[in-house]
Amino acid sequence: MDADTNPLRHIKDIHTRHLILQLLAFMWCVSFSVMVSSWWFFSISVLAHSLLIASIVVTVVIFEKASRDPNFFVFRKGYHSSGRSRKHMWINGEKFILPDGDPGGEHE
Repeated sequence: MDADTNPLRHIKDIHTRHLILQLLAFMWCVSFSVMVSSWWFFSISVLAHSLLIASIVVTVVIFEKASRDPNFFVFRKGYHSSGRSRKHMWINGEKFILPDGDPGGEHE
């Protein structure tokens, strides 16, 4: 089932070639399940293959998004710890007021 060595290699569009291979694989899964007379096996096979394919798709989408827009995964600009969100910190029971524009950080 290698699209580079079988007769489907003559199809120029790689996406169409991939779709046809997926349909052939699905057809053979159905044929095998009918041959062994087990719809239970077929449903497990479809579920397992769908989960595997979905995992691959999610991984590819995340990798593509990370390479095109790395800032997409940044939740906030800069670093802000939750203790600094109200312009003060509590250290050993004492309240310390932080200066305006303090970017935060744990090792100061």
